[in-house]
Amino acid sequence: MKQRETIQPFLPLLLVLFAGSGCCALIYEIVWFQMLQLAVGSTTVSLGILLATFMGGLCLGSVGYPRLGSFGRHPLRIFAAIELGIALCGILVLFAIPWIDRLYVAGSAQGLPAMLLRGLFCALCLLPPTVLMGASLPAAARWIESTPGGASWWGLLYGANTAGAVFGCLAAGFYLLRLHDVATATFVAAAINAAVALASLAIAARTPFRATAIEQRSVERAPRDWAVYLTIGLSGACALGAEVVWTRLMGMLLGLTVYAFAIILAVFLVGLALGSGCGSLLSRVVRPRMALGWSQILAALGIAWTAFMITQSLPYWPISPLITRSPWHTVQLDIVRCLWAILPPTLFWGASFPLALASVAAAGKDPGRVVGGVYAANTLGAIAGALGVSLALVPWIGTQHTQRLLLTLSALSALFLLAPYIREYRSIMTAGLLTASLAVAGLSAWNVGKIPGALIMWGRQMMTLGDESKIVHTEEGRNSSLAIAKFGDNTVYIGVNGHVEATSLPFDMRLQRMVAHLPALLHPNPKSILGIGFGAGVSAGTFTRYPSVRRITVCEIEPIIPPTATRFFGPENYKVMLDPRTRIVYDDARHYLMTTTEKFDIIASDPLDVFAKGTAALYTVEYFEAVKRHLNPGGFFTLYVPLYESDLETVKSELATFFEAFPHATVWNNTVDGRGYDMVFMGQAQPLKIDLDAVYERLYRPDHAPVLASLRAIEYSSPAELFSTYSGRKSDLAPWVKGAALNRDRDLRLQYMAGWGLNSKIEHEIYLDMIKHRRNPESIFSGSPQRLMAVFQRMSLGANGEDRP
Repeated sequence: MKQRETIQPFLPLLLVLFAGSGCCALIYEIVWFQMLQLAVGSTTVSLGILLATFMGGLCLGSVGYPRLGSFGRHPLRIFAAIELGIALCGILVLFAIPWIDRLYVAGSAQGLPAMLLRGLFCALCLLPPTVLMGASLPAAARWIESTPGGASWWGLLYGANTAGAVFGCLAAGFYLLRLHDVATATFVAAAINAAVALASLAIAARTPFRATAIEQRSVERAPRDWAVYLTIGLSGACALGAEVVWTRLMGMLLGLTVYAFAIILAVFLVGLALGSGCGSLLSRVVRPRMALGWSQILAALGIAWTAFMITQSLPYWPISPLITRSPWHTVQLDIVRCLWAILPPTLFWGASFPLALASVAAAGKDPGRVVGGVYAANTLGAIAGALGVSLALVPWIGTQHTQRLLLTLSALSALFLLAPYIREYRSIMTAGLLTASLAVAGLSAWNVGKIPGALIMWGRQMMTLGDESKIVHTEEGRNSSLAIAKFGDNTVYIGVNGHVEATSLPFDMRLQRMVAHLPALLHPNPKSILGIGFGAGVSAGTFTRYPSVRRITVCEIEPIIPPTATRFFGPENYKVMLDPRTRIVYDDARHYLMTTTEKFDIIASDPLDVFAKGTAALYTVEYFEAVKRHLNPGGFFTLYVPLYESDLETVKSELATFFEAFPHATVWNNTVDGRGYDMVFMGQAQPLKIDLDAVYERLYRPDHAPVLASLRAIEYSSPAELFSTYSGRKSDLAPWVKGAALNRDRDLRLQYMAGWGLNSKIEHEIYLDMIKHRRNPESIFSGSPQRLMAVFQRMSLGANGEDRP
């Protein structure tokens, strides 16, 4: 009793410390995931391994720590040591990942060995700090007695930790990584860890601790405790499984930016924190086992609510996120939509944890083992849910049936706790209420709708573009969802995750073929090609027109895209997937390039727009340097860069980063009715020299007739028309990009920069601002006077805002 009275005044302060600890944990998590994705890739398999390793460490820490037998030491001193250990590990991981990365890349393999190697790499990086994170709650819990009141405080500690995680998520996504880099974020988190540790030591010095004899005994679990552990495990599985599905679906609705994903995660954590606080208070006045059972029923109904909102309500809100250019207005709208859709079920999942703690707490039990056991069960369930949904259920049965399954599983998990009450008390009312609730849950599961094809196609622009087209095909893969749309003029669009990847419109066809024709026409004898991203397959297919090409390797992250694109864009992409020279590698493009030993004559990159989370990894100085290392002598690298949905700061950063790796790079434009739209950056190791006479001679040979036909299909009847799209080189544009931020692996600044300017509509202004710096490229071009004049005259027309083709 005396010990309880001594610690009571300090418990609110302990909540603040746990909030700080949770804040650090989320900052580290975001930083580590960003760094490790660069090495192991951004495929669902890679991210699944990352998540399993992270959460597996939490589970090991929560289970392992209580078995160390540290009963004689003050729990808050141990908690302080753990926090300092996390800070030290966080700093070590920051410096260790680049070194371990070199060993990983050097020993990379394919198939199952590659997966095992990725798992080992992640384990080396993540297990030490995450094991300590998992041990923090059981360590501090030993300071609080194993009583119903004490269990309530355990739940509040968990809620405070989760509330701190909300702040860490938003601080990392909207400030630390947007304006700084992973090093700054890591040091800030480590400083908070240290402050938490010092405060914990100060409290320990003022609250003497003595372990009682009864706390030192190992107390067996009650026979019915298994139902609690099973239920909280299923609760974790449903929660993380649903989060995987909803993050995917809400990402289409809000846009694929890092800010959208940060908001989704933050709202999810807000619900868990609020629910945990309410559940902790509720556990003092209700039967916690019964309340835990009913929480699963209510969580099931919450899943039904969120599924309905995402699939049948939010996409049809009469609100366009494009009406404002202010990113803060967009953020506010996204927060409101996430709160409205996601918050209800997360409240009940959050309440489940403290109710589970109260259900198994009893006098004489070791608080560390009680908290660690419940935390481990919840975490194991979360691992199973996240991996099962992302790797198996979504690609197998789709998001609609996955949500139905999670809803049903959540409702049925209540039976483990509520059925014994019905047998024990023979309560007809309880039995009837439970039966009715299960019936409602079943009806709700049946009514879960499919994700609209228009949302997969148009994403955040669905309200403005969704009625203009007919969705003719949808499909959900392991990494992405895909839709095909057709218009009345037979124009075909392919959309992936709410963003249009390619179309058969003339100006889009022109861009996709420019990515291939520019380097292939300039290379005297291209044989080996690497394509980054399949898309509609047009860029890769263009290389099939060149008679010298012997091998085309295409790296695509989503297996459903190539066959679907072949079906709907076969004439445009020359059915490149079926060409015997083509090999498709299903992997993250960066991971493949960093681990392959092959070299290529041409590397052509057509990835998602840079504002999409993760795509900035294909725009870093380090990545471009790796591309350069994988080019054969005389090789070329082309990169598609959009001007639309972008701003001046973003485009300057993209170009400055490209010039950093390719000092002799050139820029080529693709306009629409004379207005700036998108561009192609082209890099090579040596200064560019274009012999027009040699290009003409090669192009008009009989064996190049398919090449000429492909050019004419995009309204380029001669090389002069293609080369007149030249827009400058480093010596021209260096003053324009001076001071622009370089995108590096350590910060991936572009994804934050581009996501902030997503609503910009200044593509033509960017184009005009760039083109006015272009100087006469006489040192690049050579050939007959007539051919030189044809290029330069058409180039001057383009500079005046006239459409050349």
